[in-house]
Amino acid sequence: MDHFALPDDALAVAKRQGRLHRNFQGYSTQPDCDLIALGLSAIGRMAGSYSQNAKTIEEYKDALDQGRLPIVRGMAMSRDDLIRKAVIMSVMCQGEIDFQAFETSYLIDLKSYFAAELESLEDLADHGLVVIEPAGIQVTELGWFLVRAIGMVFDKYLQADRDRARFSKII
Repeated sequence: MDHFALPDDALAVAKRQGRLHRNFQGYSTQPDCDLIALGLSAIGRMAGSYSQNAKTIEEYKDALDQGRLPIVRGMAMSRDDLIRKAVIMSVMCQGEIDFQAFETSYLIDLKSYFAAELESLEDLADHGLVVIEPAGIQVTELGWFLVRAIGMVFDKYLQADRDRARFSKII
C-alpha cells in the first residue's frame, strides 16, 4: 500500500491476508461501514451516499438550533460509482482486479465497461507497475509504491477534473 506499516502492524497483516479495506479517511482493517459525521466539516457515509457538515461554527449551530442536521451537501452514489469504487478498492487493497469476479458481481463486461481505463493502464504496465492478463490486472511489487496512481485511472471524477489542482499529489 502507499503507506508505511511495520510487518506486524494490523494494516500490514490485513493486506497480506486480503482483508485490507479503505474508505475516504484511509486504510482500515475493518470492512466498509456507515460513518456518522460529527463536527465541523465532517464527512459521513451511509449506505450509498456521502454527506458533509457545515464548515463554520455559526452555520453548524444554526442548523442544530433549527432542529435539523448540519449537513450542507451530499451525494448519492450511482451504480457506476459503486462499480468504480469496488474496482478502486480492489486495486488499492488487494492489488488486483479479477475480471470474472467483477463481471459476475456487477453483471458487466468489464473489458468493455472500462475500455478507456484499460487502455490508460497500458502505460503503467509499460513502466512495470501493473501486469495486464486476460483474466485480470495485478499490481506489481513496484506498483505498490504508486498504487494510488493505478486506482486513479478508474476515478471518473478525477479524470474529468485532471487539469484542476484540487486533489493531493501522489509524487
